[in-house]
Amino acid sequence: MKPILIFTLCLIFTSFVTEKNGNNLELNESIRLNQVGFYPDQIKAAVILSETPIDRFFIWDKKKGKIVFEGLVSKSETKTLSGKTAWKVDFSGFSEQGVFEIGIPDFGKSHPFKIDDLVYSELGKASLKAFYFQRASVDIPEEYAGIWARKGGHPDNLVNIHPSAASQSRPEGMTLSSAKGWYDAGDYNKYIVNSGITVGTLLSLYENYPRYFAELNLTIPESQNSIPDILDEVLWNLDWMLTMQDPADGGVYHKLTTTKFEGMVEPHLAVNQRYFVQKSTAATLDFAAVMAQAYRIYKPFTPENAEVYLKAAKKAWKWASENPELYYRQNEMNETFDPDVVTGAYGDQNLSDEWIWAASELYISTHNIEYWNILEAANQDYQLPSWAQVKWMGFYSLLRNENSLTQIPQEWLSMLKINLISAANSYHQAGQVQPYLSPMGANPKDFIWGSNAVASNQGILLLEAFKLSGKAEYLQSAKGNLDYILGRNATGFSYVTGFGNKTPMYPHHRLATSRPELPPLPGFMVGGPNPSQQDKCDYPSDVPDESFTDLACSYASNEIAINWSAPFAYLVNAIQAIETSGK
Repeated sequence: MKPILIFTLCLIFTSFVTEKNGNNLELNESIRLNQVGFYPDQIKAAVILSETPIDRFFIWDKKKGKIVFEGLVSKSETKTLSGKTAWKVDFSGFSEQGVFEIGIPDFGKSHPFKIDDLVYSELGKASLKAFYFQRASVDIPEEYAGIWARKGGHPDNLVNIHPSAASQSRPEGMTLSSAKGWYDAGDYNKYIVNSGITVGTLLSLYENYPRYFAELNLTIPESQNSIPDILDEVLWNLDWMLTMQDPADGGVYHKLTTTKFEGMVEPHLAVNQRYFVQKSTAATLDFAAVMAQAYRIYKPFTPENAEVYLKAAKKAWKWASENPELYYRQNEMNETFDPDVVTGAYGDQNLSDEWIWAASELYISTHNIEYWNILEAANQDYQLPSWAQVKWMGFYSLLRNENSLTQIPQEWLSMLKINLISAANSYHQAGQVQPYLSPMGANPKDFIWGSNAVASNQGILLLEAFKLSGKAEYLQSAKGNLDYILGRNATGFSYVTGFGNKTPMYPHHRLATSRPELPPLPGFMVGGPNPSQQDKCDYPSDVPDESFTDLACSYASNEIAINWSAPFAYLVNAIQAIETSGK
């Protein structure tokens, strides 16, 4: 053979090997995928954004240093919201466990990802451990927090009664203790309305998957006691919530707060006066719902505490019944009382859903017909839960406990199930044609303040549909929304701190911002894309699903909040519980 021909053949062979070698490809962030990983037997997919046609891909095993799977790429029928062309990489047929990358010849490689039977184990624990990091009134020691150990802040043993909250037995300026609780978000205040849906979501997670949580160790100070760690963590906030009820009448203060947001300082340096602020019907009903649910969940572990919870719930219901329209309207309040309060309002002006949630939990726990009378006439249409829309928190609980509720007409429960499945079908079907292959993003209106919580709550709905029907497509769609949160999305971010290669490094979170020498605390899901951009920070795009910026100033897209953390923790831990049950 002539030397020139041999040389040419060698060049061709070398070029072929090079393009099929993951080590020789550069990272291309246009390959969007779940950066944490997948279970071996689930549907596994990535999305490539490219205006140039792409026809094939391979899977590169990082440990073995070789190609272990190859396949063809298909073009999405729909473009992204910004008009980009998307290509689908489906590697569901590959089930080996390990750490891998997707490679595209002449294009690049993806972030690494795992395939593993316990792929979400550490993520699930971190999503719950995040609440421990949010604890007020206590030191967070190195034994449990590692490099994120810190001094405790806000003992809250000298909290003043704000003029808006004054009563005969608790006059303006009176000082009371209201310790413990979780910091609500990136700020250091504590709000009953937001704590309500947060605690309700976590208690529902436990109520659905108690066996999974019986063995789950979060490495918190209470881990060695007889109570599951998730319930120990919730207790920290329940204990605080109880202090927010006025024992004289049962009404519940709307929030415990400074008058203005503190600076971006460590909690022990945030020392401005804190206040109990106005009782409200919304806070009192949310409190009643949570305490009624806590009664039945904690009864096997701490029956004495459980009785306290139920008594508090009934007393709150009575106060709300006597004060059914005491709304929290912060601007109006500030016109009447000094000092002005300008922290988070959580000012819900429609309370029909709060009545339903509280009545549902009290009915399940007491079987008292008084509460059923509220439910019997309730509108059963499906509405995705949020802090301002809690109706289906109650309905989920009714369905979860239906075997003990024999007095409820079956046709009433059947309608609930029909509405739930119908909503789940809509999300599932929308996800089938969405370029990022998940229900989230099919509707641009989903991109609101806390859009990642919308994705998480959609996932919970789909898991509820799976639980009711046993149909695998609902479970897969729920996993699709988890894929979205963890990187298969329009920004390429895994929106959970510390999980994935491209994660938020500068969240709007005082615990993180006040200690810039450390990486962000792990396990926190940030709010996500929000085209309203209320914070006026610098955003790379105003397209709804791209409207995110990793800047500490961005409370509109990059803040953390307990009511966002809770549905995310539900989604990832429920999936892990389902996948590991019986294994």
